[in-house]
Amino acid sequence: MLARLGFKALATTSSGFAFTLGRRDGNVTLDEVIAHTAQLVEATELPVSVDLENGYGPAPDDAARAIARTASAGAVGGSVEDYDPSGELYSLEHAAERVAAAVEAAQSLDFPFMLTARAENHIRGNPDLDDTIARLQAFERVGADVLYAPGLGTVEEIRALCAAVSKPVNVLARRTLTLREIADAGAQRISVGGALAWVAAGALISAAEAILERGDFSVLAGGVDPDAWLA
Repeated sequence: MLARLGFKALATTSSGFAFTLGRRDGNVTLDEVIAHTAQLVEATELPVSVDLENGYGPAPDDAARAIARTASAGAVGGSVEDYDPSGELYSLEHAAERVAAAVEAAQSLDFPFMLTARAENHIRGNPDLDDTIARLQAFERVGADVLYAPGLGTVEEIRALCAAVSKPVNVLARRTLTLREIADAGAQRISVGGALAWVAAGALISAAEAILERGDFSVLAGGVDPDAWLA
């Protein structure tokens, strides 16, 4: 559907994929993600980048292995974050070592692979812009292709980050900011995270409530024709 709408590249969402399995974000295995990646690559001719969370392990070798396996499944990009499912942000030094290992794995491939390094501060209870900038600068030094700080809330924060690094910056879309405002602040890529999955879930819930509470089946007229979209 996204390809037919005209998008030029696709990216997975860890929370959206976990939702399809009836789980919360962070409760999917690397094996499941690789199988999912292979299915997506087979379903589209567009380039696919994969949300690899923390690389499914704390060690630098874990991050490298996640990149290598994702590439073997046909993806041409992936992201690695500096947050552990245990609830801790990795130290700057350890996070940079993990990104360096992922970069080495990506650069050893026989095709271009875009590695995105994520600093999770702002969505993990530590909205410290200076620390976020320091982490992304470290990730830039070890060779990350794209630098991502999900959770930045203002144009000023985005502008400050973009001014502090030279690699392309990715930000997470916010309902309070437009694409133009984000781009004018210097960001070059915008992600929506799992939001589209929750928009779809919201539409399902709203329609199901109308059926359950009012016996109203007219809401079913708002659906799409599968023959038109899945031909």
